[in-house]
Amino acid sequence: MHDLKWIRDHPAVFDAAMTDRGFEPAATRVIELDQRLRAAKTSLQEAQARRNEASKAIGAAKARGEDAAALIAEVSALKGRIQEDEEAERALAAELHETLSGLPNIPAPDVPVGPDESANEEVRRVGAPPEFGFAPKEHFEIGEGLGLMDFETAAKISGSRFVVLRGALARLERALAAFMLDVHTGEFGYTEISPPLLVRDAAAYGTGNLPKFADDLFRTSDGFWLIPTAEMPLTNLVRESIVAESELPLRFTAVTPCFRSEAGAAGKDTRGMIRQHQFTKVELVSVTTPEQSDAELERMVACAEEILKRLGLHYRVVVLSTGDMGFAARKTYDIEVWLPGQGRYREISSCSNCGDFQARRMNARYRPAGHKGTRFVHTFNGSGLAAGRTLIAVLENYQQADGSVAVPEPLRPYMGGLEAIGPAS
Repeated sequence: MHDLKWIRDHPAVFDAAMTDRGFEPAATRVIELDQRLRAAKTSLQEAQARRNEASKAIGAAKARGEDAAALIAEVSALKGRIQEDEEAERALAAELHETLSGLPNIPAPDVPVGPDESANEEVRRVGAPPEFGFAPKEHFEIGEGLGLMDFETAAKISGSRFVVLRGALARLERALAAFMLDVHTGEFGYTEISPPLLVRDAAAYGTGNLPKFADDLFRTSDGFWLIPTAEMPLTNLVRESIVAESELPLRFTAVTPCFRSEAGAAGKDTRGMIRQHQFTKVELVSVTTPEQSDAELERMVACAEEILKRLGLHYRVVVLSTGDMGFAARKTYDIEVWLPGQGRYREISSCSNCGDFQARRMNARYRPAGHKGTRFVHTFNGSGLAAGRTLIAVLENYQQADGSVAVPEPLRPYMGGLEAIGPAS
């Protein structure tokens, strides 16, 4: 959500930001609706005040034995005007809210301007791709060859874009999530949360998923939404609350199943686990003051990168362009891991600074020390990491010529000391 006063004061800047994000200029429309709404409120207040005055005058006139017919007629007429003004106020407020709800966050000044991923800018590369004495396979070839990754049975149960992991691969995914959580909570100061997987409209609206992206979500028959990521419940932990500045920053992490309809993904990544309706992800969420904002995003990216470094996986970091960022993001870094089987980088984490955009939608504020007033917090979210995609990266980067997969050393304690995953017996 946007600050109306800021839009009124900076209409050209706001329109330029919307254009950079691929949206039509909207300042004129927003300001017009705001003016009409304020005029309706003023008219309503004036009518209510006059009604109160006239009602008192009626009582006084009757007490003096005077004729109050004119005043009674005026009050009757004012009732109709008040009803009309109330209806106009509700309609204009709803229209303004709907208009603002459909507009994305304003990009930070240092975000590259461009229509899509082609304008993203690489920030750095870490590590080097592994070298093989054989043609590396893709993860689904490896998993199916081990007899531990089953798409056919999953399709019988649930349809396309699902998978059944068995034995050591199921344990490997669990090991990855546990390893990530231990690092983030034990070393980086995140508090582990076990959040609800079903949320109400208000929570989905707070993070910017509703109303614009309802088609990307799964909804139950009784009005709940399945979370597309733990960002949704974790960020809403501070909704409709005022936090003391001394409590900030707040940092939360959770591992959850995530559910996405993948609307518009027909024909994309139809083989394998890259794009699933259900997947496991470790989420990172931060809540800070505006002054901590830029540093907190860099810190979050570094936390996610550390997981890849310890797993010995080659990756790169890119900053997303205005046309490729998520709806609620002010600035986003994607971390893309190298997949030898595909011969390309694929996103494994996306870390975003949402500024006060989500906070305004959630009414999440903090009270600065020594001040009576409140300010909106800044919120952040990122993958720390997507466990399913990290599983893919481990399979492809640690594959061996005989079809087995070496277990990265940091994961071995979580795998009961297993050093390599061989075919199912």
